[in-house]
Amino acid sequence: MTSDVTVTRFAPSPTGYLHLGHVRSALAGWRVARGAGGRFLLRLEDIDQTRCRGEYAEAIIEDLIWLGLSWDGPVRRQSEHFDDYRSALDRLEALAVLYPCFCTRREIRDEITRAGGAQHGQSGSPYPGTCRDLDPRRRVEKQRSGIDYAVRLDLARALALTGAIEWVEEKEDGPHRQLADPAPLGDVVIARKDVPTSYHLAVTVDDAMQGVTLVTRGEDLATATHVHRVLQALLDLPTPRYHHHELLTDAAGRRLSKRDGALTIRSMRENGIGPAEIIDRATSTGTRGGPLAGENWRQLQSSGR
Repeated sequence: MTSDVTVTRFAPSPTGYLHLGHVRSALAGWRVARGAGGRFLLRLEDIDQTRCRGEYAEAIIEDLIWLGLSWDGPVRRQSEHFDDYRSALDRLEALAVLYPCFCTRREIRDEITRAGGAQHGQSGSPYPGTCRDLDPRRRVEKQRSGIDYAVRLDLARALALTGAIEWVEEKEDGPHRQLADPAPLGDVVIARKDVPTSYHLAVTVDDAMQGVTLVTRGEDLATATHVHRVLQALLDLPTPRYHHHELLTDAAGRRLSKRDGALTIRSMRENGIGPAEIIDRATSTGTRGGPLAGENWRQLQSSGR
């Protein structure tokens, strides 16, 4: 594969059936890849084995085929690639940018409350750093005790190594350079005691290993991109371009989710709604005239810019 080939991907988690919002995300990457003569990949982000189910994974594949959204190459399942994530985790450990965190969610909330912190960020609040400077002997004792722990990224140390970093964000009016600012997410979880990865690490490694050149995903994941750029810089991985598309919303302006059972592709199929109508709804329902309908987005499709 040459570097000028456009490679996009659709990466759902098999924790439920596909809904219109998923179709919108899949179409965003599929149209760009097909318009540019590139490659469109399918990845199943199934590292959470407590919530992911095989029946949902098979339903995702079946629904995409039914919609006419073909992909190139085999489906990548994250649960089959833990060795890749372990290798990346080892590299981060060698850089001394990771530390074990033994705090429970309740302890973290209580510490933030005591410090007078306000909740923000994707997961509610950034981690207050309770275990960041834990005495090394105490840290070893806790790890040997067998209690559960998370592995967190020491963001300050990481940024000291990377310096200022940015990425190219494809917007309706063309490409824009975006400066990475991961501070609002704090010291994110990179792995856990018995699982050598997290969403942040797995998606970063996967995009690099699959040669993805343009990441198309919902604007709700824009904040995570700041962390992914830090990981790419630390691991010396290539930087794809990004497009964070507008989310579909219901009549009240709420984001569609897996809780909206009536809007799953499975239920719509059962009610006699065909692929063409579903695709039309996915590209127009609850939007503000965003990039999937805009002239600049059509130009991006045809050029694979």
